[in-house]
Amino acid sequence: MKKIALAVCFIAVLCTTALTLISLTQEVEESALAEVAVLKRGSTGSTVKTVQTKLKRWGYYKGSVDGIYGSQTVSAVKYFQRSNGLTADGVVGKKTAAAMGISLNSSSSSGGYNSSDEYLLARCIYAEARGEPYTGQVAVGAVVLNRVKSSSFPNSISGVIYQAGAFDCVADGQINLTPNATAKSAARDALNGWDPTNGCLYYYNPATATSSWIWSREIRLVIGRHNFAV
Repeated sequence: MKKIALAVCFIAVLCTTALTLISLTQEVEESALAEVAVLKRGSTGSTVKTVQTKLKRWGYYKGSVDGIYGSQTVSAVKYFQRSNGLTADGVVGKKTAAAMGISLNSSSSSGGYNSSDEYLLARCIYAEARGEPYTGQVAVGAVVLNRVKSSSFPNSISGVIYQAGAFDCVADGQINLTPNATAKSAARDALNGWDPTNGCLYYYNPATATSSWIWSREIRLVIGRHNFAV
């Protein structure tokens, strides 16, 4: 009987220890998720590398893509924030992450769009904005997506792009050109949530625009040769 009692006690201790370890593991995992909700000086990991890669591609960051959130990364984030109308605190929180088109919980989202949507958006960006600054190319993609979300326009990327009279590149056939890597990257960034226009539905080149109606729209910002309006 003593042996049985000892065995029962031993099993009970093992079960208690296992439950404790599971609880501690869950706490660590939850803590890790909470920590990645904000990136700041001292943060490390793959998400920091993503931030550094994007900032370097866009010309804000000149340091190493090492996954370490140091002083150079802080300065680059502040530069990006100032350029995009965000609070320049050097911290990548929800709003800055959205502007960069990244997900802080490591689960990137393209809003349910597929590869065909992405490629068509890249073709539109290339046809309409090749030669524009990278931010301006993303902005053109964002305008398309803002129209998809608006009840005033078709509810798909193809519907918006091919809406009669909506884009010159469709009328003149440039929509059929093969997009380059930059346009494809801009399309991905737009699909991942970066909207440099903050919700604009229109853009035009004031040097070539002939429609009197488009000039009546409220201009919110200028990127490169394009005015972006609502």
